[in-house]
Amino acid sequence: MAQEGPEEGTTMKQAAMSAKLRSADLTESQHRVTLRDGLDLFYRVWRPAGAVRRHLIVLHRGHEHSGRLEDVVQGLALEDTAVYAWDARGHGRSGGDRGWAESFMELVRDLEEWVGHLQAEHDLELERTVLCGHSVGAIVAATWAQAFAPPLAGQILVTPAFRIRLYVPFARAGLKLLRRLRGDRRTYVKSYVKAGLLTHDKAQARQYESDPLITRDIAVNVLLDLRHAAGRLIADAPAMRTPTLVLAGGSDWVVDLATEKRFFERLGASHKSLRVFPGMYHDILHEVDRDLVLDEMRRFLTGLDHQSTSPTPLDADQSGPSRDEQLELERPLPWYSPRRWFFAGQRLALATFGRASAGIRLGWETGFDSGRSLDYVYENQPRGLGLFGRWADRIYLDSPGWRGIRQRRQHLEGLLERALDERHCASRPVHLVDIATGAGRYVLSTLARRRSGTVTACLRDNTEGNLRQGRATALRLGLEGISFELGDAFDEEALARLQPAPDVAIVSGLYELFPDNLPVLTSLQGLARAMPAGALLIYTGQPWHPQLETIARVLRNRDGARWVMRRRSQEELDALVRAAGFDKVAMEIGDDGIFTVSLARRRADRAGGAQ
Repeated sequence: MAQEGPEEGTTMKQAAMSAKLRSADLTESQHRVTLRDGLDLFYRVWRPAGAVRRHLIVLHRGHEHSGRLEDVVQGLALEDTAVYAWDARGHGRSGGDRGWAESFMELVRDLEEWVGHLQAEHDLELERTVLCGHSVGAIVAATWAQAFAPPLAGQILVTPAFRIRLYVPFARAGLKLLRRLRGDRRTYVKSYVKAGLLTHDKAQARQYESDPLITRDIAVNVLLDLRHAAGRLIADAPAMRTPTLVLAGGSDWVVDLATEKRFFERLGASHKSLRVFPGMYHDILHEVDRDLVLDEMRRFLTGLDHQSTSPTPLDADQSGPSRDEQLELERPLPWYSPRRWFFAGQRLALATFGRASAGIRLGWETGFDSGRSLDYVYENQPRGLGLFGRWADRIYLDSPGWRGIRQRRQHLEGLLERALDERHCASRPVHLVDIATGAGRYVLSTLARRRSGTVTACLRDNTEGNLRQGRATALRLGLEGISFELGDAFDEEALARLQPAPDVAIVSGLYELFPDNLPVLTSLQGLARAMPAGALLIYTGQPWHPQLETIARVLRNRDGARWVMRRRSQEELDALVRAAGFDKVAMEIGDDGIFTVSLARRRADRAGGAQ
């Protein structure tokens, strides 16, 4: 429920006085970790003297660093909580150019990698972890929680930057133009926000202005990407089930309060709270009456101890936000709807002039989701009739979905390399199975690079034309030990009889095409029955797509029907994988948040089946 200000019967002064009397016996330590791209990441850990009951990860506001959170950690006075805070890349004492990241999602991937490090080095347990982010840090936190679906106990979003107030007219359009004009060159803007617009506390304002580690610049690409990420969060909020506390300032000059409320209203979590503090500016963690904010955070944290975590439902294909969305897309628009005629115009244009593009023409002939269409997208070489055809093909290939498909392939090949290295055995070849390979382009290119002869593979598909193309590619690349087999990826018994037993199995681009969960679970159970403990499964997902309605109302699938997809959240997909007998160990996600590639390990128990 939403509530403004302190609880009834508690004055602001009383709340502040009570919080100031609290203190915690915490020991701070400082650490560094090298991320996979070589970046040196600095972070702090505060541990209590006694047993650790819960973990709290805190992400600082844009421009700031973890040192600015020390008073917050001490003010929370949690005697049984270990607290972790980083300096994000390009901030504070971490490496990287000041204020720079290749993309907003790079920050989200940094968080995924850092949390994995905390699990390994500091015994952090996700089921007992609460994630807290401030402003931009709140969007990083919520995006990670939604995209990677970790089993968190809860999340706290402090003045989340869902919509930053840009007071200059046409500022966003200007930033987009600036980025386009400068091309690959790094472009920054300086923060317009003075300390006096962040807090009423003059001492805190002076500290902020004089802090040499404050980063005034922010990369334009991150600022623009942030808007898209926030839009995804709001649009997909009904699917978010993590217990959530949203804290907002009633007089925030930096972010839009109405958008924060809109996110909260759409949020699907059964346990959620919104607290708006009248009169407070953006930096409510350093406001005059900040103890009111800390009290609210403390109540939420301790209240989670009494909350039971409900298992992820496996019947989201029958009821829930993604099912409702699917039904809406399947329903024809009324004849008087402007959107109906808009999409009809798009369909007519693609079916006539669009056929000058080789990719669009192939999509109409084989289905836009067919293996041949995907292979064409992977090639990424515009072809068509004349200059117009090649120009239209370039636009087609640069659509968000196809950009994401190509990035998915990079992630797929990277995780495949990792899986093959992990399952390497000196006494015998590693055996790989792909149950819906299409033409097998990504597998064959990976095996061609290895050239070690220590891998055999069985590439299966339900279309002989795809297998024929795959055989030709394998022959051209000079690959040996590769077999191609006609097969149904949803036949549990056939999958369970796979021989040799797969050390690595791949399911790519398949499950996201089928809205029902039962055949997906059946397929996974068949693989689980065939695979030994410790074997690795690579699987892909599509939790988000910005063009879902356009695809459903304009394009055709491999069966010649309307291409209507049900988005399966990463939480739902991981639950199906877990129910079949696998545990996720790694994941990659594209910059647009459309496609994911995950790696899971077969559990030692042979239970399989729904749990």
